[in-house]
Amino acid sequence: MPQQWRKSRRSSASGPDCVEIALIRSGAAVRDSKNRSGGALDFGATQWGRFLGHAKAGAYDER
Repeated sequence: MPQQWRKSRRSSASGPDCVEIALIRSGAAVRDSKNRSGGALDFGATQWGRFLGHAKAGAYDER
């Protein structure tokens, strides 16, 4: 399991709705910052790259 978890720089330090990510050998892992012992979702490098591309393009922005 990854050792270096981090939140987005755009995430509010006190905000309740945060996720943390960690780069792992196969891609990236994501977990809920409020429930760190609740497990993590692992994404392969291709999946993670696609997600980042969509996020950077604004696909998940609130409207």
